[in-house]
Amino acid sequence: MRRILRLGLVYAVAWAMVAVTAIWTSRHFEFATPWALAALGLAGVPGALRLWRLARGRNVAVQLNHGAVHTALRPTRPWRRWAWDSLPELPTALRTLALGLLAIAAARPQSATRLENLTREGIDLVLSMDVSVSMLSQDLRPNRLEASKEVAMEFTADRPNDRIALVAYEGEAFTQVPLTTDHRVVLNGISSLQPGLLEAGTAIGMGLATAVNRLKESDAKSKVVILLTDGESNAGSIAPADAAQLARLQDIRVYTIGVGTIGKARTPVAKLGNQYQYDWREVQIDETTLRGIAETTGGRYFRATSKDKLEEIYAEIDALEKTRFSVMQYNQKTEEFAGFAAAAVGLLLAEFLLRTLFLRSLT
Repeated sequence: MRRILRLGLVYAVAWAMVAVTAIWTSRHFEFATPWALAALGLAGVPGALRLWRLARGRNVAVQLNHGAVHTALRPTRPWRRWAWDSLPELPTALRTLALGLLAIAAARPQSATRLENLTREGIDLVLSMDVSVSMLSQDLRPNRLEASKEVAMEFTADRPNDRIALVAYEGEAFTQVPLTTDHRVVLNGISSLQPGLLEAGTAIGMGLATAVNRLKESDAKSKVVILLTDGESNAGSIAPADAAQLARLQDIRVYTIGVGTIGKARTPVAKLGNQYQYDWREVQIDETTLRGIAETTGGRYFRATSKDKLEEIYAEIDALEKTRFSVMQYNQKTEEFAGFAAAAVGLLLAEFLLRTLFLRSLT
């Protein structure tokens, strides 16, 4: 009865190790032939047969006798003596483990490596901003220019995947920042915009044509200009309509924004030293021209009568011009059964050596 109990305990430990190994493998690997795991039941056959034979009194396994050699080597402490007496059951435990590992190997555990190839279908975008003196009008807080700069900077910061350029215009136009993914440069360029850098006036056509020129060499699938002004075109050598045709030929969408309240606004009318003198003036924005530019190029025209409205406009443009991504996923699988099979062979070899050499030498 004691031998049956010892064998049952040793066998239970071995079977528990098989179960733990199978569970661990299932959590860390994928099985190519999971149906083969049904063979795990075979791992219990050696222990079950030995228990059955011992229960019937048929001792067919190698066991330690009570001869002089065994008596001399047998430990005296109870737990060590129990472990020593359990040695004849160790081959059965090793065979149980080996068969379990072979079943797991037959299920072909595989490690999977997932690779993603991310392709950005980016947008090349130019901010073309009116910096004429009238942009200092105070119908937006603190004035039109500062409000426009703040919103444009927020818009730029929220589009990290796009190339962005900055064009400033008054009576002439120039490129403040060429197309770049370094948005710190763009933000610094927007922050430094001030009136009086160029000839006085509002050259909407020049502001748009310069922006189009920034994009003509672009190979981006989507090319966009956001043109912002608060007045009427009264300067420059290129008419706004002609600049719009140039944009259409280059497949560039133009979103136009008219900045200014409805009615009158405190507007600079003179400059004494470094101080501007303000007076109430009627807000005049050439909405017909701005709407025509947008329609010609497939864009839209917006009117911003407050900073909140300007933020809403940029948010709407942001939603209309989302950067697109295409993601290709590759799954690479590596066979991992060899390690389990090698461990099983090692255990079978250990069982053979233990049964034929060590245990037999003690009989």
